[in-house]
Amino acid sequence: METSGDKNTQQICVIIGASHAGVNGAFALRKEGWTGKIILFDADKALPYHRPPLSKAYLTRTENIESIALKPRQSYLNSEIELRLGERVMSINREQQTITLESGEQQSYHKLILTLGASPITPPIDGIKNVQNVFSLRNEHDVVQIKSAFAASQQKRVVIIGGGYIGLETAASLKKMGASITILERESRVLARVTAPEISAFFEQLHAQHGVTIFTEKTVASVTSLTQGADEMNLKQVHCSDGSHYDADIILVGIGVSANTKLAEQAGIKLDHGILVNASACTSDKNIYAAGDCTYHFNRHYDRYIRLESVQNAVQQAKIAAAAICGKEPVYDTIPWFWSDQFDKKLQMVGLSTGYDEVILRQE
Repeated sequence: METSGDKNTQQICVIIGASHAGVNGAFALRKEGWTGKIILFDADKALPYHRPPLSKAYLTRTENIESIALKPRQSYLNSEIELRLGERVMSINREQQTITLESGEQQSYHKLILTLGASPITPPIDGIKNVQNVFSLRNEHDVVQIKSAFAASQQKRVVIIGGGYIGLETAASLKKMGASITILERESRVLARVTAPEISAFFEQLHAQHGVTIFTEKTVASVTSLTQGADEMNLKQVHCSDGSHYDADIILVGIGVSANTKLAEQAGIKLDHGILVNASACTSDKNIYAAGDCTYHFNRHYDRYIRLESVQNAVQQAKIAAAAICGKEPVYDTIPWFWSDQFDKKLQMVGLSTGYDEVILRQE
C-alpha cells in the first residue's frame, strides 16, 4: 500500500490543474492516508475557486475572486498541500516520471493526477477573431474582461452565440445588469444537447418573460465591425446564414468546450474523446490518473463510455483517483447530476437526458 511506512514519506504526488477535481483530489489524498508530498500546479494565479458562480452571481457582483474560493488559503497549509499557482506545465516525461514547467524547471513525481479541465470551443466564424469585445466565459479572467467591456458600453447590446447552460446563465445574469440580450442558437431549441424538449420550452418561456430574445435554428456565418460615431466604435454585426443580422456591443460565445488533452497526448497516454480512464480513474499509465472534464470513462448505468462536464463528476472522480493511489480498490459508479440557476429558477437534473421513453409533467 502506497501510504504505509517510511517509504511513502518520500513519495510525491503531483496534480496538474487546480480545478474542482484537482483541489478535491489533493484533500482526498490526505483523507485517504497519503503522507507524502502533494504539489498542485495551475497556470491561473488566483487561489482555486468555484467555477459555476462565474456565469451567475459572481458576474453580477463586485466581489474579489477569493470570495468564491474552493478552500481558504490556510486549509492548504494545514493539509501540507503545496500550491504552485501561476506556473504552467509544458510536458510530461513518463519514463523519468517528471514534468517540465514553462520556466524549464523539472519536478519529479511518483504518482500524477491530470485534472486539466476543458477549454471553450472557438467556432470557425468568419471575422470573429478580428473584432473587439468577443468573449467566452470559462475563468475569472474572462469575467473581468466581460465586466470591463460591459461597463464601458453605453447601449449594452449583447449577442450570445449558443443556447446551452453557459449561454442561458450568462444571459440571465447580464439581463439583471441591464443588458439587451439576443441569443442565437443553431439547434431547434435551447439546451438541446442536455434536456428534454419540455424543459427547453420552459426556459425559453422564462427568458422571454424577462425580455431576452431567443432565435433558434440560427447558424452564425460571420461577424463584422461597423464604424459609425465615436460612441459606436465597438459596434459589431453578427450575420447568420439565412441573411439575418444582429447588432452587438459585446459578443459572448458559448457553444461548448473541448477536453484539454494536449499534455496527455504528447506523453503518449491513451485518448478517446478525452483522456481514457478505467473505473479507478487510472489512465493507460499505471502511475498517472485523471479526473474531471478532461476524462472519458465507462458508465455502467448507461452501458457506454461518456465524457461529463460537471462539478459532481469532477469531485467524485478525483476522490476515486485519490483512493486508488492510496492502495484501495474504488470503483467510480455515480449517477450524473447537474444544476443550473437562471433568474429565480433552479434546474436540477439527475441522470442523462437521453434514451427515455416517457415524459411526466407535474405542475402545482
